[in-house]
Amino acid sequence: MLFHPFEIAFCGYSGSGKTTLVAALVRSLTEKYTIAYYKHGCHRFDIDREGKDSWILRQAGAGTVMIDDPEKQAIITDHRSGTGRLEHQAFIDSDLLFVEGLKELPVQKLILVDSDHRILELIRNGTLKSVAALIVPDDPGYYAEFGMPVYRRDSIHEIAGFIETLLLERSSKDVPLFGLVLAGGRSSRMGSDKALIEYHTANQLEHTAALLQKRCSNVFVSCRREQADTYAPFGIPLITDRYLEIGPMGGLLSAWQTNPGAAWVIAACDMPFLDAETVRQLCEHRNRLRFATVFRNPESKGIEPLFACYEPKSRTRLFERHLEGNNSLASFLKESRIEELTPPGGFVLQNINDAEGRQAQPTR
Repeated sequence: MLFHPFEIAFCGYSGSGKTTLVAALVRSLTEKYTIAYYKHGCHRFDIDREGKDSWILRQAGAGTVMIDDPEKQAIITDHRSGTGRLEHQAFIDSDLLFVEGLKELPVQKLILVDSDHRILELIRNGTLKSVAALIVPDDPGYYAEFGMPVYRRDSIHEIAGFIETLLLERSSKDVPLFGLVLAGGRSSRMGSDKALIEYHTANQLEHTAALLQKRCSNVFVSCRREQADTYAPFGIPLITDRYLEIGPMGGLLSAWQTNPGAAWVIAACDMPFLDAETVRQLCEHRNRLRFATVFRNPESKGIEPLFACYEPKSRTRLFERHLEGNNSLASFLKESRIEELTPPGGFVLQNINDAEGRQAQPTR
């Protein structure tokens, strides 16, 4: 990854139709995804003038367009800058990044073959690497020697589907899914440690971890350093807070410090009605291209930030928000591009965080 977790480059000689193809793919995919476009290596470019590449891609639906040459760069974006670099934030806010050029860098590439087939020699001699597919002007059968997918230039729907599948498969292979039980609260309203309460045959710490272990390759407990001796005997790996007194965001950021490339399913330990079916729904229907996948409670109509899957690209944005003094996961989700799910029942997301609620114990 050079600029974005989900990037793909379009490479070919001048006149091979790169910009035309990218614009057609943006139009095809823009209803489902937000797309950014970066063109590298322009010379004496004009920005956003009718007929120019930047204008064509904006008209096609790209939310961010950036072009550069050896002397300058320009960016047009719908994104409003925060504390970080504008181009970085604008790219990350998009689900996908389409790059035109950069054939020398290790980015996965679609190669547009010219009518004279000159670019094929660069593949044969190893100059062009990380080639995912060929986009060709003639009979796809001619290219069997390369042993890779081949598409005609006008097969926009098929090329769009290939890109989507390619990036999602890469994510499933390269991004592990870890679980994090949030047990770092002080339980002041409950009067006793919520993680150690037994609503089931095991306490909430063990019960919640067992639910996550069915779907996540590794599961950890997030807690304050002074809680470690209490929770260690349960045999679940601990991640102690490195960001103090900022709530659940501190636990998530601490987890990312130990495993920065993982997606994290977090689950607060005060949700006794959380069940295996709801965990399955979240993990199987997570959208890897968004910042997070969350449930919207059908009863409260609110988003639940403490049982959600946060994708790796959330890490930088959350850290930037922490530096700004905003440590609310809920506000992050409200302001970010997320995937929303509906739980099988509103009760499964109910939390019990005081003695009165524990005594009442709502029913299904």
